[in-house]
Amino acid sequence: MTAADAPISDTLTAMPPAQPQLRECGGCGLLQSVPAIGPGMRAQCARCGITLYSVSTHPLDHSIALTLASIVLMAVMCATTLMHVQTAGITLHAGLFSGPEELVRRGMSMLAVVVVFVTVIAPAGKLLGTLYVLLRLHEAAPPHHLRRVFALAEKLRPWSMIEVFILGVFVAYVKLGDLVHITLETGVFALMALTITIIWADAALDRELIWQRLGYHDPESIPLHPARANLAGAVGCETCHLVSLPQGKHACCPRCGSALHVRKPNSVSRTWALIIAAAILYIPANYFPVLTVMQLGAGAPSTILGGVEELLDAHMYPLAALVFFASIVVPVLKLIGLAIMLIAVQTGYAGGLRDRTRLYYVVRWIGRWSMVDIFMESLLGALVRFGAAITIEPGMGAVAFCAVVILTMFAAEIFDPRLMWDAAAARRSLQAQPSAVPAR
Repeated sequence: MTAADAPISDTLTAMPPAQPQLRECGGCGLLQSVPAIGPGMRAQCARCGITLYSVSTHPLDHSIALTLASIVLMAVMCATTLMHVQTAGITLHAGLFSGPEELVRRGMSMLAVVVVFVTVIAPAGKLLGTLYVLLRLHEAAPPHHLRRVFALAEKLRPWSMIEVFILGVFVAYVKLGDLVHITLETGVFALMALTITIIWADAALDRELIWQRLGYHDPESIPLHPARANLAGAVGCETCHLVSLPQGKHACCPRCGSALHVRKPNSVSRTWALIIAAAILYIPANYFPVLTVMQLGAGAPSTILGGVEELLDAHMYPLAALVFFASIVVPVLKLIGLAIMLIAVQTGYAGGLRDRTRLYYVVRWIGRWSMVDIFMESLLGALVRFGAAITIEPGMGAVAFCAVVILTMFAAEIFDPRLMWDAAAARRSLQAQPSAVPAR
């Protein structure tokens, strides 16, 4: 029986592509032919070493089960209580939406919207979109709109922060231990299980196999074969990675429908604008209090650095290190790292190109973990409302700090690391040109 005669369910396994693929590296821009690889293997760029794609060892049905389990656990987490606290004969309960509701009461509606989006809307959208695509892939001819749905689910991945949220819950739990009696409820255990299944599902999902199964349909853009001699004008899609020859000024990917660009438009100027704005907001984020603890009518506002000092005074050294790294070190390193890469693009500096490309992917991945402090503060504000006995109020510093995190995440997404390689190549080409000899 040939592959064409095999049942659809048998083809939905993690098998390597039958033929080599043409890929454009998202890190350095090199167009290269990638050979077929087997399950559990990954293909790396020949120039910068960045992973181009990997083949999972799990069938797609395995991903369906994990994604469905994640959706069920997320529903349980949203519908149940995370924890309850008790002091002075008063008991308060907090669920997933209690923190955002408290932020709205404090006049911080935009911060509440961000918290709900990254903890509920983005994860739910990613999970539901992925499950819908995986289920419809079993059809003999998957509908064309699945490409757009899967592309949207993939674009929501950086903004799905369940694994960051659980760290915020842990920090809040530890900080409240000395103030009130706190008990974990069903929602927290569902959150723990959800974190495991989401990470597992993300690692097991064979995205390359899904895109191959979805295929392409736009006749105006021409997908290219590795054996094609002339690759002038070829562009790789930033979403599904298909390399095609776009036709027209506003070309779209023939597979997922995303806009095609040789390089991200106005990448340098837009990234500069975002990191300058983030650097300016970082000042009020550290100057204004992120929360205020009032106990028996006495208390003082606490900044990010002040919170770290309080944890050190309480001998909570691992927690102090976590908050210091996520809230102070990471934002500063992101701003410095992006600034270094932008300067390298504008000067054409060619040293350490591979290292700077790896640095870009580290910066892009690590920035989301700074949201730990925001999640912790929203939970503390919802859990500790005991009138004159003890109250914790989120401060305006948290709004500025959240803006810093979001702006640096956008900056990392907008920056195009391929420009560093382009600029270095242009500078080497200019230096290689023979200097003009003055006429006598």
